[in-house]
Amino acid sequence: MKIKRNMSWALLALVALTFLPACQEKRGELKRIWYDGSYNRDFNDLNVVHLKEAKRLGIEPVASREEAAHATREMMEIQTNDDYEVEELTHSIPYLVPEAADLLTDIGRAFQDTLRARNASIYKIKVTSVTRTSDDVRKLRKRNTNSSANSAHLYGTTFDVSWARFTKVDEDDTLNIDKDRLKMVLAMVLRDLKKADRCYVKHERRQGCFHITARGASTGD
Repeated sequence: MKIKRNMSWALLALVALTFLPACQEKRGELKRIWYDGSYNRDFNDLNVVHLKEAKRLGIEPVASREEAAHATREMMEIQTNDDYEVEELTHSIPYLVPEAADLLTDIGRAFQDTLRARNASIYKIKVTSVTRTSDDVRKLRKRNTNSSANSAHLYGTTFDVSWARFTKVDEDDTLNIDKDRLKMVLAMVLRDLKKADRCYVKHERRQGCFHITARGASTGD
């Protein structure tokens, strides 16, 4: 009986040794992360551009959070998940039209895929603002007189993603990527999606975010 037990432990040890190298496969050397463009030049879509598309694609603005449940278009709730993190929202509600929700997911996934391709540690993007009601806009303007009364955020098509704050997925990973390089990776992703006519983007320097509006299929107008 003792011999059989010892043989069993030996077999388990052999199996563990066989699979150990695969489980502990080392990450390759970190590749250079660099954005070869200009944030202000590449992401300079003005509010009038965002607003025009938001009105075409989005909902009719709602006065309150209660009215949002009866919006003129289907709205999808967005929550923190594997692809992105939604910060605590103080002046917006976590709902987007499907095109914008899909765009946000694609941004989050492409951001992480780009980090993996460069052998970097994995981070999540942070969503800082989503859809605003008329009440939200009014309250926000009391605190920030520079905010627009006719915001693209009113239409469920628009959200802000921070370029100053990111969330590390695995805190045990000893490799840290600074926020400047993470911003470069995010810019790479947004530039590709912008070129593919998936979105309009404004680089907001004071707010520390990219202001993003989803684009829908053209109607030919």
